[in-house]
Amino acid sequence: MGQDSNETKTKRKRGGRSKEKKSTEKVVTTEEQKKQQQQQGNGSNPSKKKKSQEFCPFGNYKNYYGYRISNDMDEDPRLKVLKKEWFQGKDCLDIGCNSGVMTIHIGKKKFGCRSILGVDIDSSLIEVARWRLRNFIRTQNQGEKKTAAADGSKEQSLPLSDGSSSETKDLFQIVSFQKENFVHTRNPDENRYDTILCLSVTKWVHLNWGDDGLITLFSKIWRLLNPGGIFVMEPQPWKSYEKNRRVSETTAMNYRNIVLRPEHFQNILLDKIGFRTVEDLTSSLSGVSKGFDRQVLVFQK
Repeated sequence: MGQDSNETKTKRKRGGRSKEKKSTEKVVTTEEQKKQQQQQGNGSNPSKKKKSQEFCPFGNYKNYYGYRISNDMDEDPRLKVLKKEWFQGKDCLDIGCNSGVMTIHIGKKKFGCRSILGVDIDSSLIEVARWRLRNFIRTQNQGEKKTAAADGSKEQSLPLSDGSSSETKDLFQIVSFQKENFVHTRNPDENRYDTILCLSVTKWVHLNWGDDGLITLFSKIWRLLNPGGIFVMEPQPWKSYEKNRRVSETTAMNYRNIVLRPEHFQNILLDKIGFRTVEDLTSSLSGVSKGFDRQVLVFQK
């Protein structure tokens, strides 16, 4: 009996140690799971972070104008400071057009330009821009048909969805889009332009191709402009570079080697590139979304 009793006590002790071990393992496992969940919740997963950083290495955001134009705006505030005389009857180029919102607005009757070409490095954004142009024309045609029906005019109520109206044809001839890496592929012997826009693009050229790429951009723009031509530039501030410097290994390396800061651009364009005059439109710009209160400069060749 005494021996049995001792054996029983030993078994109980062993069983107790086993239970303690299991409970300790559970605690450790639970703690590890909590840490993993917290890391995922805080977005600190390195692989996820890397993917998000590499998604838009050229600033080719898919919903760029969703950030830029809030729901209470009827149009991009930058359109209000652009002068009609820079576009009316002119041939224009929009570098880094993204999904084409600004390009199409400038191509409309409001500015009356003869032609405008939007170029972007991202082929998917160019497809969106072309879709947006077709959609705008289709919406415009539907509006024309409703107006014609209200007027009771049989001639005006003819179907316009095939793009047969003169206004529709004009818009297709005026606005076009093309995939292009402007820094590397644009031949300066090609078409000349009266007005060139480069809005919130300089940072991405600078981060991806360094100081040399930036000078190449400015030099090509100058060569492509007709005498007396207009260059509209919206440079991002240096703090914006700091925020996006790690989107790729290339941008991180170029960021460390950049010498020419955005505050130097005006002097570079006037003294080194050869533009004659500059006008600062920033004070006239109002109603911009948070984070987009950037300088808008207009240079004349």
